[in-house]
This record gives sequence, C-alpha cells and structure tokens, in this order.
Amino acid sequence: MRASGNSIHNMGLKSKPTKNICIVQFFENGYFAYIRPQKIEIMEYRRLGKSGLKVSALSLGSWVTFGKQVEMKDAKILLKTAYDAGINFFDNAEGYEAGESEKIMGDVIKSLGLARDTFAVSSKVFWGGKHKMQMGLSAKHVRDACDLAMKRLKVDYLDLYFCHRPDIDTPIEETVRAMHNLVVQGKVIYWGTSEWSAQQITEAHAVARANGLTPPVMEQPQYNLLHRDKVEAEFLPLYDNYGMGTTIWSPLASGILTGKYNDGIPSDSRLNLPDYQWLKDLWSGEDGKQKLEKVRKLTELSKELDIALTHLSIAWCLRNPHVSTVILGASRLSQLEDNLKALDVMKQLTPEVLRKIDAIVDNRPAAPERFGQ
Repeated sequence: MRASGNSIHNMGLKSKPTKNICIVQFFENGYFAYIRPQKIEIMEYRRLGKSGLKVSALSLGSWVTFGKQVEMKDAKILLKTAYDAGINFFDNAEGYEAGESEKIMGDVIKSLGLARDTFAVSSKVFWGGKHKMQMGLSAKHVRDACDLAMKRLKVDYLDLYFCHRPDIDTPIEETVRAMHNLVVQGKVIYWGTSEWSAQQITEAHAVARANGLTPPVMEQPQYNLLHRDKVEAEFLPLYDNYGMGTTIWSPLASGILTGKYNDGIPSDSRLNLPDYQWLKDLWSGEDGKQKLEKVRKLTELSKELDIALTHLSIAWCLRNPHVSTVILGASRLSQLEDNLKALDVMKQLTPEVLRKIDAIVDNRPAAPERFGQ
C-alpha cells in the first residue's frame, strides 16, 4: 500500500517526528505509517486471536539467523529497522542456537533502549539442552526454561510463551497448570502452542476450563502456499470456539517461495548450512521436486502480475483473516526491507489472482462437508 505526500497532508492528521528524522503517521483505523523520503510503508495491526494484544501483521523471528548467520552488529540493524517500520513482535525460542539467539536479541533490545511497553517478545519451551530435565513440557522444565529465557532476553516477563512441540510423555494437564502458574506469577502474559494438533489444543482448553486455569491464546504453525491443511482446515473449529490467534512461521517455505532455488541451491543458502541437511533433504526428494515445479509456475505468474514472488507469497499469507502475524526471517537488511514491501501488494491479490494461484498449487483444503444442508 502506498500514499502520496499530498494524500497524507489532505488527511489532516498530526505527524510525529522520530529521533532518526522520519515521520510517524497514526490513523484512526489503527494503521501506522513510517515515512522516509520518497517512501511510505503502512504497517497493519491485528489482534492476537480474541485477546486484546495488537501485534504487527509482519513480525521478526530469529530462527536460523540470530546466532547462526547473524551476529550482534547486524542483528541490531535488523531489529531497529523492523521496529522503526512498525514491527512490534519479536519471536524467539530456547532451542534456537542453544539459547544464543535469545542472548543476541536481548542484548540488541537493551542496546537500542526500546521502551518495554512498545514491543512484545516471545520464547518457546521444549528443547533446552541435552539433559533429560532440559527437554519437553514437564512442569519443572516449563518453569526453568521461562526463567532462563527472561535472563537471556533481559526482560522481567515474556509477552508470549509457546510450547514448542507437543510432549507425549507429559500429561497436558501438567503443562497447562505450569503455564497457568507462570501467568499468575506475572512471568508470562499469553501462552500458546506450536505445531500442536487441533485435538491437543482442544484438550488443553478442556483442562483449563475444568480446573479454572488459563487457556492457550495462540498457536504457531507453519503456513505458506505449499503447506495449508492445518491452518485452513484442521484449525477451523478452534478459531470460532476459542478465538485462537496464529503467529505463522515459514511464509516463504524456508526460502523456496523466493524462487531462488528454481535452478538449484545457491552456495549461500541456509540449505547448505551445517546441521540443516534435513532441510536440504526435504526439498531434494520426489515430493520436494514436485513442489519446486509449482514454485516455477508461481514465478511465471508473479512476473505476469509484476509482483515479486516473495511479496506475493507473504501477502498471500496475510490475506487469511485467521493469521494474526506473519513471522519474517532475514539474515541481511536487504532481505528484511524487501519483505516489508509485501504489505504494498495485498490489494493486488484479487479473487481472480487467488484462483490462478490455487490452480497452480492445487492444494486448497476441502471445505467442511455439509451433507446437503
């Protein structure tokens, strides 16, 4: 979305200068305009499910970047650019580079002096180390991991705290109660899940309701043009029944939906990083090859529309009203600045364009059966 300088002035709204000599425009409908010379970016804000927390439609995550490809200096540039563009949610986890990702993010936030009441930060619990007590969702590890995450992130509470995966060895009631206790203690504001099934999330809500405990507010699933079933089909009852929010990850399918793998794997790709052979294998199999062929066709469509495939892919995720925020990952400033432009093309995804996209990916989940009703 773009607006001319004249249209801004004609709105008759007050502008607020910031320290780095830019203009911040606030609109009555909740939009936020970050204005640079010759450029305007509009950030949209959405409620996190039925909660009152309003998160930026685009957020910044640190998986495979902070502590892996990105160190303190560049991380500071990335996070400040994101914050200045209106991003107010930063995603992390104890398992990202064995906690190093959280340390870097915490150091950056402190060095930038960001006001604590202007951003939300998350952590996730499951993979805390090699010791048996450092794994899973036991009440002990849920608490220990929270304390350690706050220390690394240099905050005195976590805005969002996720169960990074379901733990079949720990009763869901134990995990729900552990999360509730952290909320009561003021260490966590909202808790949620990541890559849980609808059945597991439903069980968590049932346990919370039966025992007067705090239920989960959000889920963090993978969602992109090549991975749709859970968000668009399995979770449908959860949006209506519980007002569940989603903080979706991998909108570009680990970079596949940028089109840069159409002719092979670049040498500087994350698919060539140590310890990520599993990700490379995922796309080198038969199923991966079929998906790459779809990406090539999407690339052709994006050229016809004069929209970068990256922008089309992120904007496609944003058009889903059940998506609270799309988590971006970037190892370079140019990547982040480019991804932010996805907000500009959302209006170009007309019903006709969406039909063409569906025809290419051919994976739209079937609507719930009404049996003739």
